[in-house]
Amino acid sequence: MTSLRSYICVLASALAALAFSANASANVQPIESIQAAAEQFVRASLPEKSVKHFVTAGNLDSRLRLDECASPLEAFSQGTGMNTGRMTIGVRCPSATPWTIYVPVTVEVEVSVLVLRRPLARRSPVALTDVEPQVRRMPGRASLFVSDAASLQGHRLKRSLPVGTALTVEMLQPNVLVRRGQQVTLIAANSGVQIRAQGQALTEGAADERVRVQNVSSLKVVEGVVESDGVVRVGL
Repeated sequence: MTSLRSYICVLASALAALAFSANASANVQPIESIQAAAEQFVRASLPEKSVKHFVTAGNLDSRLRLDECASPLEAFSQGTGMNTGRMTIGVRCPSATPWTIYVPVTVEVEVSVLVLRRPLARRSPVALTDVEPQVRRMPGRASLFVSDAASLQGHRLKRSLPVGTALTVEMLQPNVLVRRGQQVTLIAANSGVQIRAQGQALTEGAADERVRVQNVSSLKVVEGVVESDGVVRVGL
């Protein structure tokens, strides 16, 4: 009799545990729904609608147990991160038992980009024969990548790059048109009158950048804007 009573108690406890477990599982917010909310938020905020994007929410801890939200989940941005393709999106439950969790999200674009056919050293110009167009899946925004060969003209590399590198706008800088110590022509114009003088550059600069130049006649140091190769325009 005692053994039967014990068996019934054990069975009842097991059934209660199973019922509790099933009930608990039913009241837990699915991780997939949290990831989907983050991805949907990012897709809606993408600036380049005509570009093919790949938005992927990162993995969350499978042991995560958040109360099932009685209201629709709300997502919000934690900073930008669009340039790097890595974002952190907050997802919150606005119900009576609120919670908030942060989801890592990666954004990639399918973009036509110019790729180096050979390694190039720092400050090297990039010729048409140095690159080839390829369609690649890249992190970040499409506008970050160089796709038009015409944009290479008048530019050089900021740093050395290996073969196979997909060129970005950040990797390029304008060619230096005035170098420190170079003899330059100073041009000053006002009301149709143009004055030219010779000077020596004290700093270097690319087109439209400001440089300091010493007038070789008066020894006066002036500041002007690089107009072209070896030419600096100054104010009167």
